[in-house]
Amino acid sequence: MNMELVEALRDLEKERGVNADVLIEAIEAALISAYKKNFGAMQNVRAYCDRSTGEIKVFSQRTVVDEPDDLRSEISLEEARLLSPNYELEDVVETEVTPKNFGRIAAQTAKQVVVQRIREAERELVFDEFSNRKGDIITGVVYRHENKTILIDLGKTEVVLGPNEQMPGETYNQGDRIKAYIIDVKKTTKGPQIMVSRTHPGFLERLFELEVPEIQDGVVEVRSVAREAGSRSKIAVHSVNENVDPLGSCVGPKGMRVQAVVNELRGEKIDIVKWSPEPEKFIANALSPAKVVSVEIFAEEKLGKVVVPDYQLSLAIGKEGQNARLAAKLTGWKIDIKSESQAAGEPEPE
Repeated sequence: MNMELVEALRDLEKERGVNADVLIEAIEAALISAYKKNFGAMQNVRAYCDRSTGEIKVFSQRTVVDEPDDLRSEISLEEARLLSPNYELEDVVETEVTPKNFGRIAAQTAKQVVVQRIREAERELVFDEFSNRKGDIITGVVYRHENKTILIDLGKTEVVLGPNEQMPGETYNQGDRIKAYIIDVKKTTKGPQIMVSRTHPGFLERLFELEVPEIQDGVVEVRSVAREAGSRSKIAVHSVNENVDPLGSCVGPKGMRVQAVVNELRGEKIDIVKWSPEPEKFIANALSPAKVVSVEIFAEEKLGKVVVPDYQLSLAIGKEGQNARLAAKLTGWKIDIKSESQAAGEPEPE
């Protein structure tokens, strides 16, 4: 049993990255509890597991005093010096007290400790890995529904897709492969809880990053995203190289890149607009596909007054105000839209 234990610990160190010394220290601590429970609850003892042979021994520990009050924890100087003339007061005398039938208890205790520590170590490794991946996309397999929550299997662990993070109208069947965006990783008593989303604006940004090499290379930058998941989104992009068209890069040859993102989002409409440091231009671009006649900026109010052709008013505002609402989110400006005829009939603002 002893050599098997040592070999098992070495294998675990190689395969799982669990430090064998840490495991042995945990086993020794557990053996002390097991010994006290079965053989001597009041004794001070030390358990020792030989790192090379796996042999397990238990030693009682007694402090050297002039006149012992409790022989289970103390020993007289005279008696200690019969064992070794070098002992002085306050020294600790160790005597082996390993019971004959302790091997079976030791084996059982070691197994429990190893299983527990492996589980803890694996949870720690999973937490470390995924806490560094916040904002990344994962791909997994739907394997269980709990009420309205979806559990996704990643192989090493599972992630949670909560009801509010699921796209409206989407159905998730057992065995489906789906992508999701890591929004948070928490430590719990049951191990790390990894929360993911398919509605987060960051999901859209990361999907474009996967599809557009220019974004991966840093030539094209995503400056802002506004999203109403399952319905419509806007993404503002900018090129740091004047020879690279940010819109064309994101659309891709024959629209393949943007179509791949749309397909992943089950048909969500996506407007790709050009970012500009000038708020007038950015607001005009953000209202795409509507054409804009003029934009007047009121910086103190963070307001942009927009004039569009009469026939473009409904397009600029969008169904139930969606286009204007997304443009406001994208730019960070309040947007007031008027048609040319409405603007002509209004007095100029002070």
